Amino acid sequence: MKEKILFFFVSLLFAIIVTRLFFLQIIGLNIPLLKQKGVRKIPPTRGEIIGIKGTKLAVNKVSYTLFAQPEIISSESKLINKLSPLLEIEPSSLGAKLKKSKKWVILAKGIDIETRKKIEKLKEKGIGFQTEMKRFYPEASLSAHLLGFVGKNSEGDDVGYFGIEGYYNQELRGLEGFVKTGEENSQTIPAEDGATLILNVDASIQEMARDGLLYAMEHYKPKKACITIADPYTLQIKALACLPDYSPNEYWKYDTSLFTNPVISQVYEPGSVFKPLIVAAALQEKAITKDSTVNEDKPVSVGGHLIRTWDNKYEGKMTISHVLERSSNVGMVKIGRKLGEKKILEYIKKFGFGKKTGIDLQGEARGKVKKRWYPIDYDTVTFGQGIGVTQIQLVRALSSVINGGKLLRPYVVNKIITGNEERKINPQEQGQVIKNFVSKIVKQYLYNVVEKGEVKRYKIEGYKIGGKTGTAQIPTKGKYDFNKTVASFVGFTPLDHPRFIMLVTLFEPEASPWGSETAAPVFFRVAKRLIVYYGINKEE
Repeated sequence: MKEKILFFFVSLLFAIIVTRLFFLQIIGLNIPLLKQKGVRKIPPTRGEIIGIKGTKLAVNKVSYTLFAQPEIISSESKLINKLSPLLEIEPSSLGAKLKKSKKWVILAKGIDIETRKKIEKLKEKGIGFQTEMKRFYPEASLSAHLLGFVGKNSEGDDVGYFGIEGYYNQELRGLEGFVKTGEENSQTIPAEDGATLILNVDASIQEMARDGLLYAMEHYKPKKACITIADPYTLQIKALACLPDYSPNEYWKYDTSLFTNPVISQVYEPGSVFKPLIVAAALQEKAITKDSTVNEDKPVSVGGHLIRTWDNKYEGKMTISHVLERSSNVGMVKIGRKLGEKKILEYIKKFGFGKKTGIDLQGEARGKVKKRWYPIDYDTVTFGQGIGVTQIQLVRALSSVINGGKLLRPYVVNKIITGNEERKINPQEQGQVIKNFVSKIVKQYLYNVVEKGEVKRYKIEGYKIGGKTGTAQIPTKGKYDFNKTVASFVGFTPLDHPRFIMLVTLFEPEASPWGSETAAPVFFRVAKRLIVYYGINKEE
């Protein structure tokens, strides 16, 4: 017992010493300085965010802080009445601020040059300005869901929220400095400016993606639409855009629901774009071969339910390639049963579902993989129903299918530059899911989907493009709503060594529920421009 008491007091003493050392060595003189009068913060300059081709996506503009020295103001009421309309602040609020201190108080932050000039024309004593930097996004809403925005915390300090601004807030904000004045011995601890971030994002490709979304919103009228474009061999994010969006320059004017990034935050059932993953797993486990066939002769019965084809027509014996071309749910169930329940769950985990990808954006969701599975769940998951995923999880998993089998961490930031130091972010491999020969087989299947399937009318002559449609019914109160769907298309080109993978996702399109009639044409519209931009040659 004595030993335990002694151990407790020794541990307590050690904790006190460590805490004291922390304040002395890490915080240094900052704490005692802050307790003294005449100590002011020196704000650091927030780091810029720049695209891979040099386009500035987030910068700092000069703004001004208006301060007052109440003890030398001749008439507070007169000053308040003059400032209130210029600052758009209620007189009572200004009066309350002036009563906080006789020496020095802040009246307003973020004042632009025009407002400053109007206030200076008043020629009132006891007020002045401090220059500060205000966050500005030159491209406005072009990359809103990627970047996030800078707002204020409860203490009035700049803080990054959502996207890059939120995830890398610590690196971007830098370290505050302090200056102590009013005594014989002044002391200054200079601020350390924030890091500059160079993104993998290409502003030109980002603009192509957003133009595609504008087209989708006008012609197919979805409630929400997103496009993600990445390099499948590194998983560098080249573009990520969603509509509706918002302007980070005036974020306070928008509903807060628009701030979250659907690509990383929204969990949904993917539908048929999930099918290539099950086919790849079955090939890898030799449950099927590239020459295997299945019999699509009638609906499949499971647990009192019937799983049918999308058009309720049945073609009998069919190849694995034709199962994907026709997007046969019955064919996929039979492939899944050959793979087996245990392996289905194993590959869902191997492809990274049910956990975060680790993308460097704030607000990523884990997705939803059931803990308890019934026979019908193993069947429906083969065609992408009954599992909750995010779009970024799909991009990662499908990239592994076409890049030779490597599961990679998606990432947005390419370099972090702090002072004279530069840190390069490299691709991060998270596992080998399938072998290269399996990847080649599935790529050929997906090429056949574009050449022979429902989207063949959109194909771009002379280019070998692989892809897959998806049309997932949306569950509502435990039942699927046949009138509400998530329509999607994932595609890539060239076939041998894809330069990009693109996922188009439309939530509840009004014009048509089918991915082949909504998401697919948007994909090919953007892909035409990407082919030119990348300088991709025609293939024989």
